[in-house]
Amino acid sequence: MNVTDVYLKSIGAHVPRPVSIATAVEEGRYPAQEAELHQLGGAAVAGDVPAPELALLAARQAFERAGHPPQDVDLLLYASSWHQGPDGWQPQYLLQRRLVGADVLAVEVRQGCNGMFAALELAAGYLGGSDRARHALLVAADNFGTPLIDRWRMGPGYVAGDGASAVLLTTEPSFARLLAVGSISVPEAEQMHRGAEPLFPPGPTLGRRLDFAARNADYKRQAIGDGVGTAALIRIHQQTLTVIERTLAEADVGIGDITRVAYMNYSREIVEQRCMAALGLAMSRSTWEFGRTVGHLGASDQIVSLDHLLEQGGLKPGDHMLMLGVGPGVTISCAVVEIVERTPWHS
Repeated sequence: MNVTDVYLKSIGAHVPRPVSIATAVEEGRYPAQEAELHQLGGAAVAGDVPAPELALLAARQAFERAGHPPQDVDLLLYASSWHQGPDGWQPQYLLQRRLVGADVLAVEVRQGCNGMFAALELAAGYLGGSDRARHALLVAADNFGTPLIDRWRMGPGYVAGDGASAVLLTTEPSFARLLAVGSISVPEAEQMHRGAEPLFPPGPTLGRRLDFAARNADYKRQAIGDGVGTAALIRIHQQTLTVIERTLAEADVGIGDITRVAYMNYSREIVEQRCMAALGLAMSRSTWEFGRTVGHLGASDQIVSLDHLLEQGGLKPGDHMLMLGVGPGVTISCAVVEIVERTPWHS
C-alpha cells in the first residue's frame, strides 16, 4: 500500500530491564546449548506490571516527545499478542479513559506479532480517507510473564520479552514519513502456529500452556509426511520476497536506499537467513545486535528498534528504514519509513 502524506510525529517505547540469558541458563530456565547456538542476550521482564500499563507508559512518552495533547487524536489502535487482562475486557479503553478521552474510535488489533503493521496500514487508510481525521495513536504491548507461557522456551530461536511501543501518526509534515506498508498471507500454513491442538475448547480455558516450539515441531512432522506443509514453507519464503519487492516499489526506493532493517528479535541465524539474506544485505545493517538483548517483544520489535536507532544516532535525515515481520496466519508484513529531519525531542 503506497502511503501519501502520512508522517510519524512521535514514537514511544517502554522496555523493562532485561534478564540475561546467562542468568536464565544458571537458573535452569534456558538450555546452555541453545545459548551457544542462537547467541541471544536476554529478555526484558516486566514483573507484575500489566501490559496496558506498559502501553500507557509508551503512549505518554510519544505525546510528551511531540508536545502533542493526548485528547487531540482521532483514532486509537491497540495491538497485542498475549492476554491483556480479564477475559471479555478490551485494553484500549483503559488508554481511552486515562489518556485520550471519549471522542476517539478505539479498536484492538489482534494480528499477533504483526499487529503494529496492521495498525499502520489501517491508520494510514483512515487518515487518508477522512477530511476530518488528522492524528492516530497506535500502541502495542505485552507482558508474557504468566503461568501459561514459558518466555525462555516459547518458540524455536527466540525468547519472549515484555514491552510496549507507540506511534503517533499525523497528516502534518513531521520528522519521518511512512512511505509504504503492506502484508501478504500464506493461509495454507495456518496450522504452523496451531499444531495438533483442537480448536475447541480453546486451550487457555483448560489451562493449557502455549508452546509454539511444540506446535512448530508437530507441523514440521506433518510437512515431511504429506508434502503439503513443505510446499507451504517454500511459499512463505517466496511471499517474503514478494512483499519486500512490492513494498519497496510502492515506496519508490531501491534496496540500495535502505539504511537499516528491523526484523523480529530472533536468533542470529534466523534473522540472517530469513531476512537479511533475502534482502542481500549484511547483518551489520540489521537491528539484531540490539534485539538480541531484549527478546521478542510481540508486536513491538520493529518500533522499539526504530526508537533505539534514533536514540543512538543510527538514522539521520535522508535515511530509509525497512521493517519486516512474520506472524501467525502466516502473514508477512513490510513497511518503509523515511527519516525527513531530526526528531523534535533531540533538537
